[in-house]
Amino acid sequence: MDQRMLLVHAHPDDETIGQGATMAKYVARGTQVTLVTCTLGEEGEVLVPSLEHLAADKTDALGEHRVTELANAMKELGVTDHRFLGGAGHYRDSGMMWDEQRRAVARAETKEGTFWRADLLEASDLLVDIIREVRPQVLVTYDQYGNYGHPDHIQAHRVATYATALAAVTSYRPELGPAWDIAKVYWGAMSMNRMREGLRALRAAGDTTSFEGMDPEGEMPPFMVPDDQLSAVVEADEFAEAKMRAMKAHATQISVDGPFFALSNNIGNQVWGTEFYRLAKGVQGPTNEAGLETDLFAGLD
Repeated sequence: MDQRMLLVHAHPDDETIGQGATMAKYVARGTQVTLVTCTLGEEGEVLVPSLEHLAADKTDALGEHRVTELANAMKELGVTDHRFLGGAGHYRDSGMMWDEQRRAVARAETKEGTFWRADLLEASDLLVDIIREVRPQVLVTYDQYGNYGHPDHIQAHRVATYATALAAVTSYRPELGPAWDIAKVYWGAMSMNRMREGLRALRAAGDTTSFEGMDPEGEMPPFMVPDDQLSAVVEADEFAEAKMRAMKAHATQISVDGPFFALSNNIGNQVWGTEFYRLAKGVQGPTNEAGLETDLFAGLD
């Protein structure tokens, strides 16, 4: 088996929340899994009281700490090839703010060197270099909205999309290596139907605070994708526990008492062991009865 998968994410912890079970499953079956993280997550909120001094407005040492959290999470998932775009600290976390509609948007002012302000071609060339080295058949990243609007997620989508196109052009930057055309590009997604089921279970169990403001029968936020727009599902329930351990490794960012774990406790680990995708480039391979691929390499030789 010669399968290679590349994931492009904005901050440490994004990869585990979105595709932790997928990564663990493919590593276990012998696929080469490479993770590229674009920033250290320096602007993240610190959820551990004893580590609050690491915050950006204090000692500004959170990024270095999250490098270790990411390494520990990858150990839980079995991923041995994880890198930072341009090297650790090359791009800084841009941070975000909430607008009046409670949508994530870029801050009015961002610091020098933030990923949101990065030159698109420069950042893309750094990823072209990796693509041509790794030669993945499959790439996974965010949709054009960055799933929920974080500027670094949007920028990661842009960089991954542009780099994918540039890497395939034989005459483009030959010094970065032989051209490579990635066969399939996927955007990570969350099933709207699955989320409604989970919210119903939470509310039925008396939990009214997790995912506060989200009504299982009402309008869903933009990162919830209608199921008829999904292209693939990776069912990896046997790796849900590894994913949960990896999430716990990102201790400054994910609370064990938070909504992710409440959801898991109420409807079982399958809610996090099953991960969905939209096919953004390539041809959909064989599907199940629901019209979804069950393997991101489906249809590839």
